[in-house]
Amino acid sequence: MKVVVTSQGKDMDAPVDLRFGRAPWFIVVDTETGEYEAVSNEQNLNAPQGAGIQAADNVARTGARALVTGNCGPNAFRTLSEAEIKVYMGSSGTVAEAVEAFKRGDLGAADEANVEGHW
Repeated sequence: MKVVVTSQGKDMDAPVDLRFGRAPWFIVVDTETGEYEAVSNEQNLNAPQGAGIQAADNVARTGARALVTGNCGPNAFRTLSEAEIKVYMGSSGTVAEAVEAFKRGDLGAADEANVEGHW
């Protein structure tokens, strides 16, 4: 299964970024093989609005079925849900630690956004 983790850097040792829409990187991880790739989210870092929706569209294009992040706003959450991508929030530590927590089942899928938009 492909999982996307919001990241402050380009590799598995980078810290999880607590923001979804304005995270600088998405690390796309194949949980079966351990292979990963970094996908830039640079176009949304300074977007005046719509960063969450655009970021959600970018995640959907990766083919991921799950997103691991710190927080997610309502518009992004809705867009991810429509794309049938489950959202797991409250993650911290490194990307590698977040993926391991996901694989162990330590993270529960969210039912709704946990922050307001533009936070």
